[in-house]
Amino acid sequence: MFNVAVAGMGWWGKIIVPQLKTSSKISVSKVVEPNAAAAAGLGDFARTHSVEIVTDLNDVLRDPAIQGVVLCTPHTLHADQIVAAANAGKHVFCEKPLSMNRADVLRAIKAVNDNKVALAVGHEKRFEPPILEAMRIIQSGELGTPLQIEANFSQDKFLALAADNWRLSGKEAPAGPMTATGIHLLDLSVGVFGEAERVFASVKQLGSQLVNGDTLAILVTFKKGGHALLSAVLATPFDGRFAVYCNKGWVEVRDKTHPEAPEGWVLTKTVRGGSRTVQEFPPAPNVLANLEAFADAAEGRAPYPVPQSQMIANISALEAIFQSAATGAIVDVVS
Repeated sequence: MFNVAVAGMGWWGKIIVPQLKTSSKISVSKVVEPNAAAAAGLGDFARTHSVEIVTDLNDVLRDPAIQGVVLCTPHTLHADQIVAAANAGKHVFCEKPLSMNRADVLRAIKAVNDNKVALAVGHEKRFEPPILEAMRIIQSGELGTPLQIEANFSQDKFLALAADNWRLSGKEAPAGPMTATGIHLLDLSVGVFGEAERVFASVKQLGSQLVNGDTLAILVTFKKGGHALLSAVLATPFDGRFAVYCNKGWVEVRDKTHPEAPEGWVLTKTVRGGSRTVQEFPPAPNVLANLEAFADAAEGRAPYPVPQSQMIANISALEAIFQSAATGAIVDVVS
């Protein structure tokens, strides 16, 4: 069994640990919470899930029994933590985004490759069965040439967060909803079109107290051609949609509910000259599927299904989106 420690015991860390406890491929024995007061409050959680609490990531990096780390930490810490873990010989699963800029993601991936450890990223939407099916359909050529993506990932869960929560800060979330939800849509778009060429992004505070912005619209153009129109809102009830329009048809995946309490998806496909088809997908453990793909890669059973080139392309476009949202300008993506 591949043994990991989970670093960062906020909202998402507390979701990851119970999921890992259901796996036959990956186990968690330690959790890292550097805030002493927060660590002191984890006693019941630790007993329930049979994990040891430590307050210093370096403690698990020195532990020979720990084979990998799962980083559920603030975004700006990711690159340095990936480098430290890789240099300690630990495989790394990092929540999105991998980093906040291209230079840092290149530095992180170099450390991973130099130390011959696996790197995985928390883009669990890639592992949703209807997304996998949509990508298969697109790659098969059945729908022809991909032309344009329209995608939305909106929610209102952040309205309940304290104003000083790191997820709402200008440092950790420079373009409002982007690092919370928009990054997933950008990742899927890169999965379809590859490297982005230029971006335009606009973020506004329109319907909430979220001073860092609650409404985000993005236009991305890609080197291979095609556009992505991406929308993310933090001041409206949940909606999730990913649609790819091609020159012979289109395919759309819609979430029925927020991924935290999934009820499944609906995939709709239309091919020119044929009738529209609708396929229901039941809930599936896509977060766990991603973590188990990480374990498979770390133990040499299968390559991790998201190429490093796409990880880099995603962060390169993300950096340009931050710049565009801040300036209102169209920004070229560095590659």
